Amino acid sequence: MTNKLFIGSLDYTTTDAQLDAHFATLGKVLSAKVIIDRYTGQGKGFGFVEMETPELAKEAMDKLNGTQLNGRSIVVKEAKPQERT
Repeated sequence: MTNKLFIGSLDYTTTDAQLDAHFATLGKVLSAKVIIDRYTGQGKGFGFVEMETPELAKEAMDKLNGTQLNGRSIVVKEAKPQERT
């Protein structure tokens, strides 16, 4: 288990700070990043959160998957390494 998480089903208006605050309820967040479309400046509906430890990341997956953030039920999964093309 890694300490980096993939967060899906985000509302397009969700900010990095809102994502950080949602996960900080469980422990220290090292980074929280909503992926933004470079042309529209709007969120793409997903992002990544890096927790301080793998144990905190596992707890976040267990406790925050399916919770509400900005009116949407979010998906929290372990992030997979980016594939090279």
